Amino acid sequence: MPKSILAAQLYTVREFTKTPADIATTMKKVRKIGYEAVQLSALGPVEPKELRKMVDGEGLAVCATHIGYEQMRDNPQSVIDEHNILGCKHAAIGGLPGEYRNAEGFAKFAKECSEVARKLKEGGLTFSYHNHSFELEKFNGRTGLQILYEESAPKLFNFEIDTYWIQHGGGDPVAWIRKMKGRMPLAHLKDMAMRGSQQLFAEVGEGNLNWPAILDACKEAGVQWYIIEQDTCQRDPFESLAISFRNLKAMGID
Repeated sequence: MPKSILAAQLYTVREFTKTPADIATTMKKVRKIGYEAVQLSALGPVEPKELRKMVDGEGLAVCATHIGYEQMRDNPQSVIDEHNILGCKHAAIGGLPGEYRNAEGFAKFAKECSEVARKLKEGGLTFSYHNHSFELEKFNGRTGLQILYEESAPKLFNFEIDTYWIQHGGGDPVAWIRKMKGRMPLAHLKDMAMRGSQQLFAEVGEGNLNWPAILDACKEAGVQWYIIEQDTCQRDPFESLAISFRNLKAMGID
């Protein structure tokens, strides 16, 4: 079990995870930065057993995944089996399928996905939903994210709040994290900077988000894994992962 609660989201380095050889090299680089855990996402074709050997070989753990909703819904046992091989208990999806992105759709998804999450829980996994900013569109006074929160099963349907995307949607990351107390095992930490009037993804601590308040809220909410992700980088993405890692360590997250 890793001592650190910091993890690298491999979507950040997706240009370097297209082949098994690429993935193995990337795992080495991530471990060298100091990470002890990774969240799997955007990997090229690789067998779960081979992937497990790679992470074990570098002394890494798989803290969580991002996988497609269709696989979760249509073949939950395959998700359970793969996660058992990886030694991972947290399964998440990266966003809402397009056909659900309206008032009725958010409510429908909340109910449907709660049933999917129930099947995963029976197999020993948790389910989490990762937000972007479109979930903060309002429908009759409620945001899509609020609909998901209120219409889903609270003991089954968890959230992986993404700090950048909440801010991007005009929301308050601190308020949303606090709202999710007890339903948020995973947090996606990423910062927002400005270039003129353009919003940019930034390394944690290098932008404008209120990190002391965000991290306090994560502790209050019971977050288990602090996952660093950066959708686009202005420098080498491994350097971006290293900067965020160092900054969070300096903020007392270990």
